[in-house]
Amino acid sequence: MKTSRREWMRKNLAVAALTPTLLSAQEARSYKVDEIEKRLGSGKKIRGVTKLDLPTPSLLLDLDRLAANISKMARYAEQASVELRPHAKTHKCPEVARRQLEAGALGVCTATIHEAEQMAAANIGGLLITSELVGPNKIQRLVRLTKSLPETMSVVDHPGHARQLSEAAAAANVELNILVDIDPIGRRTGIGSGEPALSLAKKVDSLANLNLRGVHGYSGASSHVEGFDARRDHSTTYMTPVLETFAQMKREGLPVEIMSGASTGTYNIDPELQGITELQVGSYVFMDLDYRRIGGRGGPVYDDFEPSLTVLATVISKNHKDLATLDAGLKAFATDREFGPEVIGVTGVRYRFGGDEHGILELRNAGREIRLGDKIELLVPHCDPNVNLYDRFYCTRGENVEEVWRIQAQGHA
Repeated sequence: MKTSRREWMRKNLAVAALTPTLLSAQEARSYKVDEIEKRLGSGKKIRGVTKLDLPTPSLLLDLDRLAANISKMARYAEQASVELRPHAKTHKCPEVARRQLEAGALGVCTATIHEAEQMAAANIGGLLITSELVGPNKIQRLVRLTKSLPETMSVVDHPGHARQLSEAAAAANVELNILVDIDPIGRRTGIGSGEPALSLAKKVDSLANLNLRGVHGYSGASSHVEGFDARRDHSTTYMTPVLETFAQMKREGLPVEIMSGASTGTYNIDPELQGITELQVGSYVFMDLDYRRIGGRGGPVYDDFEPSLTVLATVISKNHKDLATLDAGLKAFATDREFGPEVIGVTGVRYRFGGDEHGILELRNAGREIRLGDKIELLVPHCDPNVNLYDRFYCTRGENVEEVWRIQAQGHA
């Protein structure tokens, strides 16, 4: 009988990508969070703390895999003659952003003014805020941020919003850098391609205290189309009108230099389309189960980048032969996908949510014994919202914990 793609992925690739992690509870030290951080020190590598010592659930970040992902994307961008402005909404962490800059990125994108403020506070520059900042609160914060970081950019998709930004900038004697946000398909934010976007660009260019810098066009619907060829066709179809509009702005003499877009799913597709100047890829630093499903250029599994982000949990109840309970439930994992997290290093095990604080392991045909007190790592379904549930990464090499990085832009507002 022919094996389905889904079954093949589950049996052969579900856990092969990572070194198995199923830790014994013996000889573990019982550190509290503050004790671990004191032991780790402020930004210093330390010895003597392992995954066994961590409270659970904890968010783990594999430093070697993170570095490999950052390096690989930087090399690709250089070879493709395109700039990188990675999206910090994925990691919300200045330490990750700093490593992206060190690898050659122009700066980082942020989804919110809060993320931008936290990046700026950590001396991360080159900021592009990719969601419209509407209303007095966010507009005034953008003005204040731009005073301290004049190169900060934001997006506009409506002439009324552009006028509000111009008035606020003039009152504060500051100039705001603006990209016209064009909607390829999603009908989430953005103005239509062609004449509507061209007219808005001319309006922005005419307003006092606004500097028209370019176009923002993100086809989020393309990023998770399954199958490389189908994804390429989808992105080409919906990004072409955006790129043609950018080219028309140039022909009409508008001062546009930036065409920012693309995603981790289309990083090796969109640069082949004429006009893209920078990639705002995000998830490549961590990866997740959602991206693994979309397929890569070479096959049915997307494995261009390594999974570096996991959640560490503890088996807290084991009274049934076919079940084990973890201390990681709805509060430990983002639940916006139809599938849940996946256990690393143990075949024949399925995770299902068991409540706010609990996850249930169904031990259908477990490849190894799972005992009370064991610590288990799991891959996350969707990395961006999963990161937002935590306030720190425990950064690891193998079984050792080397650093703690604050997720400073966690939350909203």
